[in-house]
Amino acid sequence: MSATRSPKVAERVAPKASDPQPQKKKRDDDDGPDFATLLSAWIESHRASLLDSLRRLGKQPIGSFFTCMVMAVALSLPMGLSLLLSNVERLGGSWQRAAQISLYLQLEATPGEGQALRGQIKVMPGVADAEYIGRDQALEEFQQQSGLGEALRELPENPLPGVVLVTPKEVDKPTLEALRQRLSELPKVQQAQLDLVWVERLAAILKLGDRFVFGLTVLLVSALLLVIGNTIRLHIENRRTEIEVIKLVGGTDSYVRRPFLYMGALYGFGAGILSWGVLAFGLDWLNDAVVGLAGLYGSDFSLAGVPVADGLSLLLGAVLLGYIGAWIAVARHLRELAPK
Repeated sequence: MSATRSPKVAERVAPKASDPQPQKKKRDDDDGPDFATLLSAWIESHRASLLDSLRRLGKQPIGSFFTCMVMAVALSLPMGLSLLLSNVERLGGSWQRAAQISLYLQLEATPGEGQALRGQIKVMPGVADAEYIGRDQALEEFQQQSGLGEALRELPENPLPGVVLVTPKEVDKPTLEALRQRLSELPKVQQAQLDLVWVERLAAILKLGDRFVFGLTVLLVSALLLVIGNTIRLHIENRRTEIEVIKLVGGTDSYVRRPFLYMGALYGFGAGILSWGVLAFGLDWLNDAVVGLAGLYGSDFSLAGVPVADGLSLLLGAVLLGYIGAWIAVARHLRELAPK
């Protein structure tokens, strides 16, 4: 009996070949948005934050201008001092010419021998250039510079020797001393003189100036960060309710932080432009007095303006400082912006 029923039971249990097999349904919503969509959303979010920051700064033009001006003054002081030190270094001339070695020849040395000695010295290692000054030329220059022209004309003969001015390739005291010793042993050389004291003094003064500028820069940059941080903090307090609502509906910290970072960068950009203009105007205004003073000493020295590379570096540094100051201010108050 059981044997006759088993085929029917098997027929009822086994699925028919024509019945469709169960398949897993694919859901399109399992796949997230593609990269192009994410990139477009990211760009749109940054564009909206930038425009919002510009709009808010535009609503307070006077306050924004004075904030940028305070930052510009803090940036202009160390940059201006650095440019002045560079001009002072240029006024002192190149270090190689400042450390010239003067070779006083014997009185009986002829101009031909002096020129031959100059050619011999010029090819020596460690020598950048050599110049021969004859006895007549030396006497003429001494008359012009000393103001004793009438007295020198009464002398029976020219008391000044010929001179070879040697310009070294590098300014290093031991190297210069060794070069002076070699030059003093050359024929027809009566005395080799090296005056490096004033060069060392000028280098020490410039080094002191560099340290002073560095210390001033650190102090003013710290003050600038405090200024931008306090300004961004005020903007945060003014928008506290708005920020709490944004975080309540799921806004991320980066989304909340972004407009303030753009605001800090915009403050820095405005301060950099103003600082560049202040430095250019200040150096041009000071240059008139410098040119007049240099003319009294028979010099054509003038202050150089703000180099384009230094101006762009100043602008980039101002933007970075504004960005960093805003980041510090937002990071400090971000935990307080959570909805209560």
